[in-house]
Amino acid sequence: MFQTVELPVWALILMGLLAAVTAASHFLFPSVRWFFRRRAERVVAELNTKLKRPIQPFKLARRHDMIQNVLYDPDVIRAVNEYADSQGIPDNVAFETAERYAREIVPSFSASVYFGLGIRLAKWLSRGLYRVRVVGKSHDEIEGIDPEATVVYIINHRSNMDYVLVTYLAAKDTSLSYAVGEWAQGWPLRPLIKMMGGYFIRRKSLNPLYRKVLARYVQLSTKEGVTQAVFPEGGLSRTGGLQEPKLGLISYIVEGFDPETSRDVVFVPVGLNYDRVLEDRVLVAAAGDNRSRFKFRMSTVFRYVGRHIWQRVSGKFHRLGFAAVAYGPPLSLRSFLQEPREDIATDLGEAVMARVAQSVPVLPVPIIAWHLQKAGGAMARSELEALFEQDIATFEARGVNICLPQSGSLKGMDAALRMLEVRGLLTQHDGQLKLTGKHGDLAAYYAQSISHLV
Repeated sequence: MFQTVELPVWALILMGLLAAVTAASHFLFPSVRWFFRRRAERVVAELNTKLKRPIQPFKLARRHDMIQNVLYDPDVIRAVNEYADSQGIPDNVAFETAERYAREIVPSFSASVYFGLGIRLAKWLSRGLYRVRVVGKSHDEIEGIDPEATVVYIINHRSNMDYVLVTYLAAKDTSLSYAVGEWAQGWPLRPLIKMMGGYFIRRKSLNPLYRKVLARYVQLSTKEGVTQAVFPEGGLSRTGGLQEPKLGLISYIVEGFDPETSRDVVFVPVGLNYDRVLEDRVLVAAAGDNRSRFKFRMSTVFRYVGRHIWQRVSGKFHRLGFAAVAYGPPLSLRSFLQEPREDIATDLGEAVMARVAQSVPVLPVPIIAWHLQKAGGAMARSELEALFEQDIATFEARGVNICLPQSGSLKGMDAALRMLEVRGLLTQHDGQLKLTGKHGDLAAYYAQSISHLV
């Protein structure tokens, strides 16, 4: 019993490490977690005094607790039992599958990351790449939304910059929760997006158990007043025009809404447009092939960032024209349901997307692209100037959102023509404008962004 026992050094080190980890997990880690939790609560309390729509407690709950709330919801438990019966597997195995889905979906929001890193990065990217403008006349209506209502921004999907741009512009009002596709599942986007409050969805999944878990998370978030941003088109537009909406998330919100007991849900249409979309060549090349998928690659990001830094250092960088945002008139779900409807989700999706379409801003590059396309790819500059000013007057008379420089419409047209010429999309010679043959599809892509307004 009291004899000496010899141990190799590696075994002694391993035992010491295990003892240290055990001691830390019982005595040190809880104190550290408590310290950072208290600090985070103070940060959130200070932020909520500045935000028009404070961060909801549901969003700040521990991720483990949110996962449990979703998993032990009666509808999810019922779906687990049905899934087990249909697949011929034990209930505990089906429950583990549901738990895996919940862990994949539920975010781990960090106010410090969102407002400390995310907003600063979004501002730097947005203002560094574009001349950002908010246009339109619906600000008063948005200001008048009931503070207790859940706000859901419905946005057309032009670029991956959409996430960055709307996050930056909404920062003074609230924090947003996005639905993000599978393309962002890789490192380092996955943990960053989860800390920013985003949740991942499998757009093509028909698994009823997965759909139920996703639906309950969306419904719980909506019930608790979490401000959300939804892109009903799903993927990026490959033609430049608006796409048919996919109504999955909207239908989940409608299914979980009770006009008598639920807080109101207000849909705010948001129209986005750009003088230049970062991914335009990739999207045009993939147009017509719905099977092609876009994957996030760090090598592409590093290559683009490196080229961008070199252009900045060498003084060759010029901002990519306008990035314009316009808000349409909000739509209250409670008011919408006052009229009897056979298919609520479809009618609601069409109504909101119609408002989004009318909100899309008109920019100089799309106007120029539209007329050059209509003229067969070539026209006199003087003719374009006349048509450009005529279009601006017509759009203003119709109340269409327009984004132009303060110096005037022709100055905006000149800047847009220079940008298109630098990109090699058109040539100017002796007062004649001509689209280059190899970039005709790009011109059509930008023209389509306003085709429903012309």
